[in-house]
Amino acid sequence: MKVHLLDGTYELFRHFYAMPKQTDPDGHEVAAIVGVLGSVLGMLEGGASHLGVATDHVIESFRNDLWPGYKTSEGIDPELLAQFHPLEDALRDMGVKVWAMEEFEADDALASAARRAAANPAVEQVIICTPDKDLSQCVTGDRIVQLDRRKREQRDERGVKERFGIGPASIPDYLALVGDSADGFPGVPGWGEKAASTVLAHYPHLERIPPSATSWGVPVRGAARLSTALEAHRELALLFRKLATLRDDVDVFQDVSELRWRGPTAAFEDRARRLNVPGLWERARRIPLTD
Repeated sequence: MKVHLLDGTYELFRHFYAMPKQTDPDGHEVAAIVGVLGSVLGMLEGGASHLGVATDHVIESFRNDLWPGYKTSEGIDPELLAQFHPLEDALRDMGVKVWAMEEFEADDALASAARRAAANPAVEQVIICTPDKDLSQCVTGDRIVQLDRRKREQRDERGVKERFGIGPASIPDYLALVGDSADGFPGVPGWGEKAASTVLAHYPHLERIPPSATSWGVPVRGAARLSTALEAHRELALLFRKLATLRDDVDVFQDVSELRWRGPTAAFEDRARRLNVPGLWERARRIPLTD
């Protein structure tokens, strides 16, 4: 079997900005919810049998206590934010396993689910469905891969190295150096993608980067300036790496059988009707169940 793990928060954002406005009978904006539900049905229609969706029930997490500038819900369109919790309920009505994160983030749930699923010998492959570069740290050979569903690009461990110039294990170090604007931390001053990938390809982790550029042994433009910046901000870089390192010990499921889709619940018919899209129920009930 293959296990599909979906970044529900990313999907909600993606559909919110891609779909025309649509309201339910009470006047609530629901287009993003409808879009995500249709997309998940498409995965099931395409043969996905074991599926879990991770969401950010709240945007804030334990990382906000570590770094004051870490991402929050501030600035998110209220019409988008209002669809977070209803999406979780709608997916559950559809019969899909949902991990709604509060202390942790959706990415932590995906990392934890990927690790647990990959440990099961009955699992042929784990497919993490998100383009988020954070999740590249979870890729393992061709057993745990990352899929950008919008671009239809799948990335295994070789693909991660081709994209970033480093292996999956160095992704948190890479993000610590270059920063991650989406998550709200700036990285080390002066460090860009090329310099970070060049140095980390030779020294995979921050601790292994020599304090003096004369010892680096790799050609990097402005190496002296970069090494000075890193030494001046080394403790901060280690904190940023901690922010970028996904937790893989979140309680997501005990057995992979919990992810098997067994069809929509009876509540999904009413849910689809209230969303003004009864066709979602018709699609869901026509999908054949796998053994």
